[in-house]
Amino acid sequence: MRLTWALVAGLALGIGVAWWWSRDTPEEAARKRERAEQAAAANAEDARPVLYRWVNDEGVVQLTDQPPKGRKYRKIDLQPQPGMQVDGRRE
Repeated sequence: MRLTWALVAGLALGIGVAWWWSRDTPEEAARKRERAEQAAAANAEDARPVLYRWVNDEGVVQLTDQPPKGRKYRKIDLQPQPGMQVDGRRE
């Protein structure tokens, strides 16, 4: 009977020690959280619908959903940023 209790106590102690050593320190948890937030922000930026504005050899402005190869282009967001006001009037 004593052997059984000794084994149970040893097993419980081993599990407790393993848990203690495997947990993250507050600094490690903060670094992981910061990296996860940066990755989420990068993924959200990449997922935004965008058009590419560029000029072809004849000087005509082109709008495409894929960036042109070997040319300068500008990204145009299809969705306005929150808090921005869109005005379609020409001045």
